[in-house]
Amino acid sequence: MSVLVVGSVAYDSVSTTAGSRGDALGGSAMYFSISSSYFTPVSLVAVVGDDFLDEHIDLLKSHDVDVSGLERRHGKTFRWSGVYGAEDVNTRETLDTQLNVFADFSPKLEAKHSESPYLFLANIEPGLQLDVLNQMKSRPKVVALDTMNFWIDGNHESLKKIVELVDVVFMDEGEARTFGGEVNLVKAAKRIKAMGPSTVVVKRGEHGVLVFSGGSIFVAPAFPLETVVDPTGAGDCFAGGFMGYLASTGDTGPEGIRRAAVLGSVMGSFAVESFSADRISSLSHEEIDERFRAFADLSRFAALKDGESLPWRNNRK
Repeated sequence: MSVLVVGSVAYDSVSTTAGSRGDALGGSAMYFSISSSYFTPVSLVAVVGDDFLDEHIDLLKSHDVDVSGLERRHGKTFRWSGVYGAEDVNTRETLDTQLNVFADFSPKLEAKHSESPYLFLANIEPGLQLDVLNQMKSRPKVVALDTMNFWIDGNHESLKKIVELVDVVFMDEGEARTFGGEVNLVKAAKRIKAMGPSTVVVKRGEHGVLVFSGGSIFVAPAFPLETVVDPTGAGDCFAGGFMGYLASTGDTGPEGIRRAAVLGSVMGSFAVESFSADRISSLSHEEIDERFRAFADLSRFAALKDGESLPWRNNRK
């Protein structure tokens, strides 16, 4: 089944320990769309300026992404620039943000988009996320959203309204702690789940991901990489793999959620291996399969058999 994503398409200027790239294709909806497109049809709703290059639209089309909802307006495309920490790739400093045409972005869904069975509300203003959900012809099978501290701090009540209505929430550690009002991630996730979502995904960068779904907790590691080039978009590629798996299989049960989390981690691990969408847009099915299998080996060990115990010392209890 198809996924609709509503979010940003942008140009990013990024500096990391691996180098720098100016005016690189970016934006939450772009990363999500390409990542998810390997598994399911994707429709994108976003806005760009008249400076947006045709070659970047062609890139999305080459992945069979439906770009009929990509609006082009007079003006400049949303731009962001930042630098990542030399010692901690999970930290970054924003140097400049130019909203440009994105400042007046007010998504209006076409009829075909309003019927999408899976919906991902990428990182945009919570009121817009709620408006998009209200435009859906019927309640999608799965609604997921991403957000950021800017909205958590400045639009907390508005964000809470949309969180109450979705099935899956993606947040990083700091966002989950702030929004959940708890330092402990388990407590924070439980408080967020109590608001309404059945699944809370806490992204922890190079430390993996925690998934709180139903009454269980699932931990997926991050894939060990010798070199991280650019972490920008890794979380959106994670969400793309996650939602792509759910939409392609329809499996939203416990095992389906766990597999979706691992596939999300797979796609996020590829995204950080290059600047922009260079790596995530050039993957083969074999590469994705191979890394998915490798994830299973990262934490595989022989569990205790029925009746078996650990090798306790005889003189200790």
